[in-house]
Amino acid sequence: MVCGVSTTLAPTTPTAAPSRPALRRRTRVLALPEARWALVALLAFLAALALDLTGTPAWAYGPLYAVAYLAGGWEPALAGLRALREKTLDVDLLMIVAALGAAAIGQVRDGGLLIVIFATSGALEALATARTADSVRGLLDLAPGTATRVRADGTEETVPTAGLAVGDTLLVRPGERIGADGTVLDGTGEVDQATITGESLPALKTPGDDVFAGTLNGTGALRVRVARDPADSVIARIVALVEEASRTKAPTQLFIEKIEQRYAVGVVVATLAVFGLPLAFGAGLTDALPRAMTFMIVASPCAVVLATMPPLLSAIANAGRHGVLVKSAVAMERLGEIDAAALDKTGTLTEGTPEVTAVRPLPGAGLDADALLALAAAAELPSEHPLGRAVVAAARTRSLALAGAEDFTATPGHGVTATVAGRTVTVGRADTAAEAATTVQVTRDGTPVGTLVLTDRLRPDAAGATAALTALNGTPPTLLTGDNARAAARVAEATGLTDVRADLFPQDKADAVRGLQDEGRKVLFVGDGVNDAPALAVAHAGVAMGRAGSDLALETADAVIVRDELTAVPAVVRLSRAARRMVVRNLVIAGTFITVLVLWDLIGHLPLPLGVAGHEGSTVLVGLNGLRLLRESAWRSGTAEDA
Repeated sequence: MVCGVSTTLAPTTPTAAPSRPALRRRTRVLALPEARWALVALLAFLAALALDLTGTPAWAYGPLYAVAYLAGGWEPALAGLRALREKTLDVDLLMIVAALGAAAIGQVRDGGLLIVIFATSGALEALATARTADSVRGLLDLAPGTATRVRADGTEETVPTAGLAVGDTLLVRPGERIGADGTVLDGTGEVDQATITGESLPALKTPGDDVFAGTLNGTGALRVRVARDPADSVIARIVALVEEASRTKAPTQLFIEKIEQRYAVGVVVATLAVFGLPLAFGAGLTDALPRAMTFMIVASPCAVVLATMPPLLSAIANAGRHGVLVKSAVAMERLGEIDAAALDKTGTLTEGTPEVTAVRPLPGAGLDADALLALAAAAELPSEHPLGRAVVAAARTRSLALAGAEDFTATPGHGVTATVAGRTVTVGRADTAAEAATTVQVTRDGTPVGTLVLTDRLRPDAAGATAALTALNGTPPTLLTGDNARAAARVAEATGLTDVRADLFPQDKADAVRGLQDEGRKVLFVGDGVNDAPALAVAHAGVAMGRAGSDLALETADAVIVRDELTAVPAVVRLSRAARRMVVRNLVIAGTFITVLVLWDLIGHLPLPLGVAGHEGSTVLVGLNGLRLLRESAWRSGTAEDA
């Protein structure tokens, strides 16, 4: 429907998708039934119009007009009748009545034009909704489509993950993604579950540990008992959030819908007055009825109703294409209202990816810093563990020559051992750790020779994102972290933040956000962990980092940065503000058209074709205006003027 704007995305079955990068799935225009019916109505109308204007007998073009009426009007007419049965008046039904009224007094061509433009507006709305669904769901292909299930007799079979049941046993080999949420029965491995729990390093999994669908098994084969139905997995719940988002409406839209019924009844009453009063004073039926039909058309608030959702839906779709899942139109509108920001540190301003920040040879080991790093990197070279990769990367950054390693072994949770230049070298986590750092001990032939200190790496775009948020709000963001003050100060100095609050428990973060809001601010909070969920919940708008974010944070937040690009945060705020400005402009356009056309019809003489063109033209105009926010330039600039 055009006037009664629908924001529901097409339903999906919450099944797991293949393990591959997300693909952008773009709905074809003619795949939409609304577009197909609108095309049929348009073609039939154009054919009838051509025959009509060339003087062809009515029996030749009449059926074509009838096809245009039926193709373009059956769906809103049916919806309007259903609304009447529920004792509500759908303004779409007013359009159908007006078109039929025009046909009844011999103005079949004008009524057909109304139907065609009306159907085209509906197709545009359906396309905007479908493209929103395309952009958002393309980001959610996280889990594998198949899994290896172990039968009772010990044999294996490959089955779709959607067909798994609680209690099934899965075999997950190294390098495979886990097909369902479950519990490890047998085996030891390190699982990269950053997309679910936010842990920056692979988690050691042993019998009794929980694992999640879509996470990547690194080393070691695992046998996993399925503990949760695939439809209820963490990933499936994210998909469900998308479906729920499509059914929400923005406050502006809710306000319009509150007055829509009263307005529609008022239009009907006014139309009857415009029709009846002239007749009472002696006007003819052929004069009174066209004026009343024209009034009904131009006074209907289709453009007003359509002014709100297309900009917000388009903004949601555009954000989705750039890796930002905004959960609802309400969330998109609220993002543009914020005037202050608060940020978590670990996993938000930092990557959760380690880098070597100190190399400390032990006295008497006979090694300097470069030699110690080269020795450790040579042993770690075959390793796929993030700590090992960080050590190798540090050695390569210093252009150190690495000796060949033999007899490499990796023990999950402990470290690696290899023979380097005839010496047995072991690299593993030390028993003690420095503040906000991981300490790795290097031994040679069983004797400790030094330690390496690795710290969480600052995101490359952290400083740019905080600067952009400062420019948007007029004040720098506040840093809220559970880490110690020294670690927080290091990050704050690198990102230009001055209001730093460290050693916070989860409730302390929420209280800090409440405190800012008690001062009259509308706070945006950005976080990733379970400990950030309370702050995400109380903030005016909450944004979670998707790859590092815990499932609780993802569920609590209003938006999810799927690709963990921190600069997407100020970008989506700018886009939201652009959408809000677009809504205001659309309402002004729609209100102006309605006012001018109604006054023209009441005071002067507004021809029905011109009234149809003006009313439906304004509806199409605000619809197309909202779709401008789908364009790439709207994301880059955050304004529609450049779109």
